[in-house]
Amino acid sequence: MGISQYIKEIGRGKDGARSLDRSQAADLFGQVLDGSVTDLEVGGFCLAMRIKGETAAEMAGFLDATHARLKRVPDNGLTTVVLPSYNGARKLPVLTPLLALLLAKQGAAVVIHGTSTEASRVTSASVLQALGVAASEQIALVAAGQAAFIPTELLCPGLKRLLDVRRVVGLRNPAHSLVKLMNPCAGRALVIGSYTHPEYAISMGATFALTGQHALLLRGTEGEPVADPRRTPQMDLFQSGTSRHVQAAQTGSLAQVPHLPGPEAAATASYIQAVLAGDLPVPTPIALQVEHILQAVQT
Repeated sequence: MGISQYIKEIGRGKDGARSLDRSQAADLFGQVLDGSVTDLEVGGFCLAMRIKGETAAEMAGFLDATHARLKRVPDNGLTTVVLPSYNGARKLPVLTPLLALLLAKQGAAVVIHGTSTEASRVTSASVLQALGVAASEQIALVAAGQAAFIPTELLCPGLKRLLDVRRVVGLRNPAHSLVKLMNPCAGRALVIGSYTHPEYAISMGATFALTGQHALLLRGTEGEPVADPRRTPQMDLFQSGTSRHVQAAQTGSLAQVPHLPGPEAAATASYIQAVLAGDLPVPTPIALQVEHILQAVQT
């Protein structure tokens, strides 16, 4: 046991590092999640992968190991919408809860999962709490018309530990990409994947295609899986290893900029309540995202 043999392969620097195959990556990541390796090995793995970058095969292996260890949300017989919420808000309000509640209002079953990875950001959990939606204390079935927030540590404690390594070394690691790709449900799911930079669109798309996941991929708001309320992003739907564009990116100048609150949890919650009540309009990019998601869960 141990992962030193893998670190020797991936830790040879940007030009000399060698990639692992899917089974090797699964073995490595499984040992990390199980806590059977030393803190020094975990640090070496995180830094080596940060320099080298993950291939689609490696990320698929990491997902294999994670999915084998997740405490899954029970199958509800539906296609559950999965919203990974890990980035939070810094400049704009985090509107992932708005997306979730709009979908639930239309009869979808929605699972938001996440944990705070940066102390300075406002999280979906804090906004949901301000809306009176408490984080789940145990894994339970999520029915049609419901939205639940599930902390990462309930799904996989080892994954939460790996995410927290960022607080020590100050750098992201493969877990921060993996949580945006994983399916925490025992049944069918549509994963809403989001990226911040174009290179992540390529790598995430390659992983979705390789693993055959059902997913909607878009450039989210500050890394959250919700469309920027000011401008519609491109959206791509993945299913059974293939992808297609379902939404073109908005170009040109903005005809109208929606009135948005500050990023504070209370202000964001008040804005969401007003939108849900019909007192304020749903921002067009988010309304379009809701339409594409509802269509996708029916396919």
